[in-house]
Amino acid sequence: MSLQAKRMTELKEALSTGEKDDDKLRDLIRTAIRDFEDYAGKRSEHSCRFSSNYFAPKWNTCLENALLWMGGCRPSSFIRLVYAMCGSQTEHRFTNFFNNTNQDIHGLSMALGETRGGIGAGESMSDLTAEQIIKINELHLKTIEAENKLTKLSASLQEDTADTPIAVAAFYKEVIGQADMAVERALDKHEEDMAGLLVQADKLRLTTLTKIVDILTAAQAADFLLAGKKLHLAMHEWGRSREHRRIEASGGDTIGEVARE
Repeated sequence: MSLQAKRMTELKEALSTGEKDDDKLRDLIRTAIRDFEDYAGKRSEHSCRFSSNYFAPKWNTCLENALLWMGGCRPSSFIRLVYAMCGSQTEHRFTNFFNNTNQDIHGLSMALGETRGGIGAGESMSDLTAEQIIKINELHLKTIEAENKLTKLSASLQEDTADTPIAVAAFYKEVIGQADMAVERALDKHEEDMAGLLVQADKLRLTTLTKIVDILTAAQAADFLLAGKKLHLAMHEWGRSREHRRIEASGGDTIGEVARE
């Protein structure tokens, strides 16, 4: 989370300058991609036996965990973010223009060429070309198809826990949760299989992210990454705020105690 906040500040500063430095923006974009590659690599290394820790991390808020898909965000949500930014920035441009009734045709041209002060063509998500939109739409369809395949694999693994030996052992044991070697082996295998799914999901996330920034201009890609990091950090803070309110409303009980009640 600290690294996300650091990268957010760096992107913000690079985008706030009047004249955009494409080389600097591309360096920041590559750094952000490397951050995710390192993170995914470490998760893969540590999740072989204890992958369940990453599917509902304790360091996340309940809100964040409720939104997780395969231990992270859905890759298709990256593309939804592109669409959302494109729509909001286009609306912002027109709102700025129509709020000023004294602008002439030249003023309209200037208004359509700006989103944040001084931004020119190709530097805003509202400047997406037809070719870019077509590529993003094609990527969206392929990403959803890949997500669905992984979701089906996950469903199959979840269903396996209701089969032999796990379900049968749970039924016949006199003591609930009593140790059973066959169950332990089955759960170890389940953790390993889920770890494999996590690796595939992270690979899809990384591939989708990389393809998006390749489609966008340097300024658009930096803007997109900035939006993603701000959303990630904001969801964490919103989740914490909601949990604090619930704890206060329940008289100081923890979220876990409230859930158990």
